[in-house]
Amino acid sequence: MSSKKIILDFYKSDALINSDVMKEYIHPEIIVDWNNSEGFTQLNYDAIINLTDQLNKAYVRTKVRISHILSEDNIISVRYSHFVKTIENPREEMLLAHFMVIWELKDNKLFRGFQISQKP
Repeated sequence: MSSKKIILDFYKSDALINSDVMKEYIHPEIIVDWNNSEGFTQLNYDAIINLTDQLNKAYVRTKVRISHILSEDNIISVRYSHFVKTIENPREEMLLAHFMVIWELKDNKLFRGFQISQKP
């Protein structure tokens, strides 16, 4: 499977709110450097699983709309908007944030990420 296809499948899955699915896509040695509205955060495997579990408690549905995706070998850049439906209001889709991420894959899994996000 191509690197681009792995990333597309990842964002189409429920990995962002289902830690069992997330575990299928991330490398055990994953590191993500994330610059966001709150500052800088570095996430490892356990932190990503914990974040996924937190998102699962707040949201019943998540959807990623990719506007750009570029790939070269095992490096993929993705620009997307992340939409969610909350437990309190499952009928209304809400924009969570806009993201730009560069992924490096290793062993066909997400291994190294450099991510920037901005809230609407």
